[in-house]
Parts: sequence; C-alpha cells; structure tokens
Amino acid sequence: MQRPAPLNGMRHIALQVQDLEACERFYVELLGMEVLRRAHADLVYLTLGNDNLSLSRAKAPTGEDPQRLDHFGFVVDTAEDVDAWHDYLKAQGVRVTSAPHDHADGARSFYCLDPDGNSVQPLYHPCVSGQRLG
Repeated sequence: MQRPAPLNGMRHIALQVQDLEACERFYVELLGMEVLRRAHADLVYLTLGNDNLSLSRAKAPTGEDPQRLDHFGFVVDTAEDVDAWHDYLKAQGVRVTSAPHDHADGARSFYCLDPDGNSVQPLYHPCVSGQRLG
C-alpha cells in the first residue's frame, strides 16, 4: 500500500494539566493564545492562529512526574486524508487505538501508537489544515 498525501506539520499538542484554569490563564493571558473551543469543563483548545494546543484536566495526580503529554497530532489537509492514513498505518501493522471519528468542531481524527507507546493523532482540523508555513 502506498503512503497517503504528506503530513502537513505537527501543530497539535495535547497536555494533561493539574490546574486547568491556571494553565489556561498562563497560555492565554501571558503567552497571548486565544481560546479556540471549550469542549467541556475539563478540556479547552487554544490557538495562535496556525496551531492547536489542547489542555485537559489530568484524571489522576501526576505528582513529580514531569511527563504530561497526552498525545501529539500531525495535521493533514483533508478529512479524507485521515481515513487514508488510518488504512495505511493499519496495513503497516501499526497499533490503531481508535477508528477515524468526527469532532463537534468539524475536525476528524484517529489515534495510534508509535513503537514506544506514544499516542499519535493524525488530525484534520478546519482551523489549521491546509495552511502552509513558510
């Protein structure tokens, strides 16, 4: 099977945070990000216009562990590219942990694991997909 259309950048990062409200204030008030969408009380999406930062309230205390990465996303240009990448990676023996699905904000994605167990999300998002950074 041939590899689908090229990925268009890693502009989606998802962090688990202990204090969602404080982290949102840091990224919005200090760094200048804007709230893109508040999915629910435990999940907010922020942007600078050409990226997407997801902050989710950690389900359990992370203690002194500095690792808070939930997953990272590779942006694709179209919703159809998500399905093509899903089929391609599955055919290559990659462990897929969720089927392609649509999000309430018009995004489409699925999740898979890299060989070390990191969660990777091929993602179509109408706010950032199709952009080209110079």
